[in-house]
Amino acid sequence: MSHLHLKPATQPTMYFIGVSTAHSMIMRVFPDWANHLGLGSCRIHGIDLALHDEAEHYRQVVQFIKTDPFSLGALVTTHKIDLLRASRDMFDELDEFGSLMGEVSSLSKRDGRLVGAAKDPITSGLALRAFLPDGYWARTGADAFIIGAGGSSIALSSFLMRAEHGTDRPRRLFVSNRSSGRLEEMRQIHSQLHISFPVEYLHTPTPQDNDAVLARIVPGSLVVNATGMGKDSPGSPVTGAVPFPKGSCVWDFNYRGELQFLHLARDQGATGELSIQDGWLYFVYGWLSVIGDVFHREIPARGPLFDELCAIAERQRRRKEG
Repeated sequence: MSHLHLKPATQPTMYFIGVSTAHSMIMRVFPDWANHLGLGSCRIHGIDLALHDEAEHYRQVVQFIKTDPFSLGALVTTHKIDLLRASRDMFDELDEFGSLMGEVSSLSKRDGRLVGAAKDPITSGLALRAFLPDGYWARTGADAFIIGAGGSSIALSSFLMRAEHGTDRPRRLFVSNRSSGRLEEMRQIHSQLHISFPVEYLHTPTPQDNDAVLARIVPGSLVVNATGMGKDSPGSPVTGAVPFPKGSCVWDFNYRGELQFLHLARDQGATGELSIQDGWLYFVYGWLSVIGDVFHREIPARGPLFDELCAIAERQRRRKEG
């Protein structure tokens, strides 16, 4: 059995469980946010795990956070499903979305209890509504195509299916993935929801297979890269040989890395009349939601304080890009 050599925290610490955490903008943004929110002496620390790591590694991380006094909690990316699958018995409480989706993106402590929560069904919806206007689906009759069947994809698709949207939902939803197992898991989760539009679960081992799906969807559709390709692994889930449908909204969940999918969209942006979004706002919503859990603070998703926190993050982003 290999060990991760996790050292006890010497001050209140929040963790970032990911793949290449040192390169994330949160390492620069968190200290400024913590200062603005008045969180006191605290720090953020990254824990890097391999894609689909050993179950024992996930258990070691969860056990460490659960028992170390100054370890307050964590945000989880990439490993949301694998971590919970390996350590579900170690959580004292799991929120409704975590139970439904079989994933956790937030680890926090409440009265000595370890609490897991899936925040993406909320934060992905907030990010989507920030660039897709109300009534869009009802007005356009467009499709949605989500590439990838991981936790973020399940979250976004579940948001689109909410009965509260009424008729303002996609005409059709296409979900693709390189492995068929994750597609079946998504199908099982969706079976517990009220679905009022057709859903196709497509096994697409190659980018060319995703190109074929692109060719099927109508103009104005939403196309999402919900894979780690372009950030955690190189390449793009599409080749670029097939254009994005005219007038489409193209959303790359990634905001850093080589971002090949995002660059393909930008290359076609003017001629294809595309609306293009990277993962930055999703990043902001996701982190603020989990920071609120970990430090037991109510952080609004809109209003003056939220705008101030967005401005702080944007300054750091521009500083790095400059």
